[in-house]
Amino acid sequence: MTDIKHPDDCRSMLDVRAGVDATDRELMALLDRRFGYMRAAARIKPSRDSVRDEKRKAAVIDAARAEAESRGLPAEAIADLWDKLVEASIAYEFEEWDRTRRS
Repeated sequence: MTDIKHPDDCRSMLDVRAGVDATDRELMALLDRRFGYMRAAARIKPSRDSVRDEKRKAAVIDAARAEAESRGLPAEAIADLWDKLVEASIAYEFEEWDRTRRS
């Protein structure tokens, strides 16, 4: 949309809300792609036991926390969001792993 303003250029709550709504749509598209990678992982991983990887989970959350800190964002709140995102991704990957291997 061409009428979406950069946050620094917003002059009304209508501007802000339009920007938030557009950003939410972009986030949904990114989540769609991320969960597509979970489908790919479910297809590629050889065993159900390999779906949950706590070391990888910690690395992803730590990376999100560090990126948030570098951007001046609330790092712990974002780390909490990422924990929920990763857990939802793992649950989805388990569902996909099971679905693709049903007899």
